[in-house]
Amino acid sequence: MNLELERASYGVDDTAILDDVSLAVESGEVVTIIGPSGAGKTTLLRLAALFERPTDGAVRCDGTNPWSLSRDERLELRRRIGIVFQRASLFETSVARNVDAGRRIRRPWSRRIRDFAERLAARWVHGSPTVDDRTLEALELVGLREAWDRDVSSLSGGEAQRVSFARALAPRPDLLVLDEPTSDLDPRNTAILERAIGRVRDRDHGVLLATHDMHQAERISDRVAFLLEGELVEIGPPEQVFDNPRDERTARFVRGDLLYDENELLA
Repeated sequence: MNLELERASYGVDDTAILDDVSLAVESGEVVTIIGPSGAGKTTLLRLAALFERPTDGAVRCDGTNPWSLSRDERLELRRRIGIVFQRASLFETSVARNVDAGRRIRRPWSRRIRDFAERLAARWVHGSPTVDDRTLEALELVGLREAWDRDVSSLSGGEAQRVSFARALAPRPDLLVLDEPTSDLDPRNTAILERAIGRVRDRDHGVLLATHDMHQAERISDRVAFLLEGELVEIGPPEQVFDNPRDERTARFVRGDLLYDENELLA
C-alpha cells in the first residue's frame, strides 16, 4: 500500500495539531518521524492509520481517499494496516492466541465463525490446540516461535512488546504504523524488533515509525521526517537530515539544542 498525506491538517476546536503536512510512504520503504514531544507525531500516525479524519487536506491509500468511501470499504482498507503502540496491551491468554487475535478481528463474522468451528474440530481430532502457520511465522520474526504456548503473564516487558509486534505482523499488513515501539526496551529487544522491521520492508511493505531515538532513525530509515509544532520542517534520507540538514531548526534539534521560544524560557 502506498500512503500519502496531501496538505493534511488536523485541529481540535481552535488548536492546530498538524498544519499542511504532505508526506508519502511507498511500499518497501521505512519512513521515520522525529521531533520533540508535542510536535504532532502521534496525531500524524493516527491519520495514517485511518483512526482520525483530517480537518483539511487528504489522506490517500493507493490513490484513494478512504474518507470518500463507505464505512465498510474504509474498514477493509484499515484491515490492511498493522499498528503497534508504545506499550504492549495483551489479552490474558497464551502467546499464540494473542498473535492470532490480530488476524481474527480483521475477518468478517462469517469467516470468524468458520475458523472457530475448524479450531474446535482440530482440537477434537488432535487432542491439543493447533497453531496457524501465519502465527508461527510472525512469532519467528520476533524470535518467539518456541514460546507460542506460554501464558503472557510469564513474559518480560520486552517479550510482551515483541508479541504485540507479532500480532500486528500476523495478518501480513501492507502498511505498518509504529508509535515509539521500542522506547521502553533494552538493546537486545530493540535489535530484534529493528530486524523485524527490516524484514517487513524486504517484503515490499511500507513502515511509518515515530521515534525519539535518533540513532534508531539513522539505522533503519530510508527517509526521515522532522516534525515541529505540527509542521513538517524537513524530510529526506538520514544522511541529509542528520549530517547536512537544510533547515536550521532541524540542525538545532539533531544537535540536541532546545527548541523553545526565548520568551517561554524567560517566563
